[in-house]
Amino acid sequence: MRIAMLCFPTPGGSGVVAVELAQELAKRGHEIHLVSHAMPFRLEKGGGVFYHEVPLREFPLFPYPLFTMEVVAKLVAVLQECSPQLIHVHYALPYSIAALLARSISGRDQIKLLTTIHGTDISTWGRDKLMQPMIRHSLENSDVITAVSYNLRREAAILLNMAEEQISVIYNFIDMDRYQRNPEAGLRRELAPQGERIILHISNFRPVKRVPDLIQSFALLVKEKRDYVLVLVGEGMEKQLAQKMVQEMNLSSRVKFLGTQVDPVPLLGVADLVALPSEKESFGLVALEAMACSLPVVATNTGGLPEVVSDGETGLLVPVHDYIALASAIRQLLDDHELYSRFSAAARRRAEQFATPLIIPQYEELYRKLIE
Repeated sequence: MRIAMLCFPTPGGSGVVAVELAQELAKRGHEIHLVSHAMPFRLEKGGGVFYHEVPLREFPLFPYPLFTMEVVAKLVAVLQECSPQLIHVHYALPYSIAALLARSISGRDQIKLLTTIHGTDISTWGRDKLMQPMIRHSLENSDVITAVSYNLRREAAILLNMAEEQISVIYNFIDMDRYQRNPEAGLRRELAPQGERIILHISNFRPVKRVPDLIQSFALLVKEKRDYVLVLVGEGMEKQLAQKMVQEMNLSSRVKFLGTQVDPVPLLGVADLVALPSEKESFGLVALEAMACSLPVVATNTGGLPEVVSDGETGLLVPVHDYIALASAIRQLLDDHELYSRFSAAARRRAEQFATPLIIPQYEELYRKLIE
């Protein structure tokens, strides 16, 4: 099959899922034309995935870049030159709207459109009364809609006044061969030179990720003389706030900021626990990556996280904004060796339920039905 796929290039879950889906499909012999405005995060060149860059040009007559129009124009060119049999977009806005326009402009209305909603397009834009009609239009005119969790499907149905049955759920997936715990002693010594336990957090540092809550939790644990270090991975608008908090709370020697990491596996291989204090997660891909590496997860009981993390079995879920409960859960897991070992083994088994061979065929089946 020849598939045109649109996604954001950023390190967030939707971009990672889109790129890894494209690469897995290419391994299965499909031809994927990936359209984005920059080289997508984690994209490996070649191997059946063809990258088409959207040019972001400035026009002196307009105060803002015409991003959506640029996407439409590039997709029209891809439809005309590459003749894909299907368009798969990740995010309702702007990509579903762009795909609908591109189909019409190119005269290829027969090409089917699959829209995957990932979270922000629903939980943020879907609550905006001005944007709701556009999102609803884009979804209702898609031939198939998928969501990455049942929680997101339910939220979309409520906000957009749609029937849940209109939206299929296909979970995010994990390559269990790639994501395995294989500790690198040198990296472990670099991050925890005194043999401290490593608490790891990976995100794009948006306010919704609640990184300040985690820093407050860590400060409580440090006051208790816990032998822990906190490793924060990623970039984003709240990183400077986090750095300021760490400095003001005299935690600089115990907290490390590593920036964005293309491959999280080495860090997951040496960490002891992953903490996700998010206010909202439509799925929680980092939690799945952690569990595949046999790491217990401490996260908030919100969004799609309970569908990924089995509370009391593969991790502990705490209320949103409750940094005291977050600290208590981290302490409970890291202080109890028997409990930790049990959770660690269960985490790997749970991750196997999201393994690539189980999830990718679900997309392939949808594609075939649409093309046929």
